[in-house]
Amino acid sequence: MRAVVWHGRRDVRVETLPDPTIRQATDAIVRITSTGLCGSDLHLYEVMAPFMTPGDVLGHEPMGVVEAVGSAVTNLAVGDRVVIPFNIACGACWMCERGLQSQCETTQQREQGTGAALFGYTKLYGQVAGGQAELLRVPQAQYGPIKVPEGPADDRYVYLSDVLPTAWQAVHYAGARAGSSLVVLGLGPIGAMSCRVARHLAVERVIGVDLVPERLDRSRRDGVDVIDLNDVDGDLVERVREMTDGRGPDAVIDAVGMEAHGSGGAQMAQTLTGLLPDRLAEKLMSKAGVDRLAALRTAIDLVRRGGTISLAGVYGGMTDPLPMMTMFDKQIQIRMGQANVKRWVDDILPLLGDDDVLGVDDFATHHLPLEQAPDAYSMFQQKRDGAIKVVFRPGT
Repeated sequence: MRAVVWHGRRDVRVETLPDPTIRQATDAIVRITSTGLCGSDLHLYEVMAPFMTPGDVLGHEPMGVVEAVGSAVTNLAVGDRVVIPFNIACGACWMCERGLQSQCETTQQREQGTGAALFGYTKLYGQVAGGQAELLRVPQAQYGPIKVPEGPADDRYVYLSDVLPTAWQAVHYAGARAGSSLVVLGLGPIGAMSCRVARHLAVERVIGVDLVPERLDRSRRDGVDVIDLNDVDGDLVERVREMTDGRGPDAVIDAVGMEAHGSGGAQMAQTLTGLLPDRLAEKLMSKAGVDRLAALRTAIDLVRRGGTISLAGVYGGMTDPLPMMTMFDKQIQIRMGQANVKRWVDDILPLLGDDDVLGVDDFATHHLPLEQAPDAYSMFQQKRDGAIKVVFRPGT
């Protein structure tokens, strides 16, 4: 099979690898028809390199057609069309039964002190081969895959793997509801979809903040009040207060995380980790951390007294004075954490009918063959060519 393989910082390649096989009775093999490029993949492209190993297969937003199933997988059949959640969960443990699939006790990475295994996401989360490939071995297939109908194009359903449940959880965790006000920091895929979800749920005022013209224009077309960071001259808090009765919004979603522009010192620390041997760089990332907290600090300044902050953007280090990596991984409130995909599927699926109320059919800005992945990663990181959401089509 062909797959997107990590070889180092800003070095991903498309290579031919052995086809995956059934290893456990609960495995399935899925031929991938569409697979997304996520902002979190950019963390692996550069910042999280100390936790990567050359040869790791990337990607955690796949869907496709079942090709084979293990003997314990009775809910799927060869030929079924499925979306694969990015977190790998058993569905039967104490955590899964409480809707915390991202903390699944069967796939929890106890040696690393982290939650459920994730597809294509470093040794911290199980080093499971990812879905930017022609074929994918799916562990815990007796529970994880989401069967979807034949007919509509993949774009109708592929975002059930990550974007839709992550945005849905972000809005839910924010406590945003009809009549409330919400600020979304960052209008990339998660931020933009969070705005759409909030508007669908009749949040009275949705304000999106970004500095990329294409992102601002798209959210403006979605009916969001947008603020261009290039125009506020450091006075974002005052601008937002003027729009929210002088007290600030009821809730803020930080959809930026450690991609935020901010601390030059943190940027230097990220660069320095690239000059260290992996063992030392991994220790620095785990114990000291290199997060840039500009977006979180902005959220704290923006939100009204007694309001709520929802962290959807990924943080990846341990940073004074906040141990963000542990707080994010354990889903300690403010409210934060990896999306519990299966918890939200029943809420979201009814919205993916032909009326397309969340606008998923045209959400991707680029559809590309898998062979163009190296250029796509570079384009997406540099925000070139209006790239907001990239979906790869393996086999094309």
